[in-house]
Amino acid sequence: MYKNYNMNQESLEVQIPYTYTIRPDHIVRIISNFIDSLPSDMLLKNTPQTGRKAFHPAMLLKMTLFAYSQGQTSGRKIPQMNEENLPMKWLTQDTSISYRTINRFRVASSTQDLIKQMYLSFYAQLKEQDLVSDEAIFVDGTKINADANKYSFVWRKATEKNEAKLDQKTSDLYDEMIQAGVDTSIKAEEGLSTQQLQQLAADLDEEVAQEKTPQPGGSLSKRRRRKLKKYRHKITTDFLPRKQKYTIYDATFQGRNSFSQTDPDATFMRMKEDPMMNGQLKPGYNLQIATNNQYVLNYQVFPNPTDTRTLIPFLKATAVLNDFSYVVADAGYGSESNYSTIIDDLEKTPLIPYGMMLKEQKRKFKNDPTKSANWAYNASDDFYVDHQGVSFSFKNYSIRHDKYGFERKFKIYEADKNQPTAELDQLAKTPTRRQRKIYYNPTWEYFKNYTKEKLSDPELKDSYEQRKIDVESVFGNLKGNFAFHRVHVRGQAAVSNELGLMLMALNLTKMAKFKQLNYFFKTEKKSAQRNNTKFSKIRKFRVIFIKLETFCPSPVFCI
Repeated sequence: MYKNYNMNQESLEVQIPYTYTIRPDHIVRIISNFIDSLPSDMLLKNTPQTGRKAFHPAMLLKMTLFAYSQGQTSGRKIPQMNEENLPMKWLTQDTSISYRTINRFRVASSTQDLIKQMYLSFYAQLKEQDLVSDEAIFVDGTKINADANKYSFVWRKATEKNEAKLDQKTSDLYDEMIQAGVDTSIKAEEGLSTQQLQQLAADLDEEVAQEKTPQPGGSLSKRRRRKLKKYRHKITTDFLPRKQKYTIYDATFQGRNSFSQTDPDATFMRMKEDPMMNGQLKPGYNLQIATNNQYVLNYQVFPNPTDTRTLIPFLKATAVLNDFSYVVADAGYGSESNYSTIIDDLEKTPLIPYGMMLKEQKRKFKNDPTKSANWAYNASDDFYVDHQGVSFSFKNYSIRHDKYGFERKFKIYEADKNQPTAELDQLAKTPTRRQRKIYYNPTWEYFKNYTKEKLSDPELKDSYEQRKIDVESVFGNLKGNFAFHRVHVRGQAAVSNELGLMLMALNLTKMAKFKQLNYFFKTEKKSAQRNNTKFSKIRKFRVIFIKLETFCPSPVFCI
């Protein structure tokens, strides 16, 4: 049997209450109270003085944060949510808003300043409520797909190769024109620049105009005129457009190896989410965040795919860094330049392992006689002896700079030329018959020992292990619960705004869950006291519920 279903009725009677009340622990009220707590001069800093009256930024900010907290990031569906969702109507006071307004708001430069101040105010509230500790700040990064076509790539090596070929062709054409007697003021040896090609095309136009009208029968003037037009056509339709394109490409790379034509600020990088399992590079951004107690305190978007070079600029841009004693990150951030800057310039303690730390602690590495770290060292005479008996004496100091300009100082040890036996003389040489050398970096070895000493401390080791729970959970919540794998705007500034709003929505979602727990336990406590039951059962349930919060910190998807 089925329930009665009749569509012959002409009207539908629906009882709608006249008032709608939001409960105190609802996330929409948490968002509203937080935005209302921001200083009004900060919200109204960029108030337009002319034109039609604009929507209040507080309302747009509340609307966007609530939509993001519900997993809705589409610019067209947010206004539709405003028409159908009662909490959203409560936020906007039933105001009709176009999707263009939402899209313009979240990519505006004024919104970027507003987001920065919003994070500072949120951190102040966290400190006031004792929801963060001043011990360690946790840093990690993840890749976010850009709003760009995955086949719109431009590679720097290919551009440099093709531009070199073009320069050779322009040089050959220039030499051919000089031999043909073309009058030009340009002097070029290794290719022509864009301005030189434009000037050369203008000189050819003058040469063509100066030629007299050719006579019937194919005169020399007519043949020269055709040759000049051929040169001009080659420059204006082929060489000049390609040179201009390569010039734009060179300015767009900005030290990167690739970029996307759809979104020039996006770089092709390897993503963790690889459905095809083929390691294909996709356009994206490198998102770096700093957390404490699973709250995002600061974030920054970088175009380069590696995490090593993002740590120092990110820490220097973190205004709340001075409130913490330790900087905790994974081995992807361990480098000499990062250790040196954190300890000497920022005056913080890095709890960051270097890349080979775990491998060096294994028995296989320690028992490997081919590793120079396991060789015998004579400190008084300053020389090494390898496992074959070849001695390496100190030769000289060396200073090297990497491609980013960081200076590293090495001590070079070279195999002695006069070994005790002829066999050792042979072992002291490379396959190319040169003396073997080893490079020793005292500064890097000091930082390695410093890191191992800090991470072997039981208390500091616990702080480092907390990183997996603290910062990794934020990424799991972002990509797992909210399914945020791809941005919906283009350009690094616009992407930074969207990710800032999304991460703040995660923060407010977590805070709403915390307040919902407090509200729930207060209600249960009063009920238990009225029924004369033991409150210990409620306390036990609270411990279990808080442990579950680690795996699912979002109240939207868990409650």
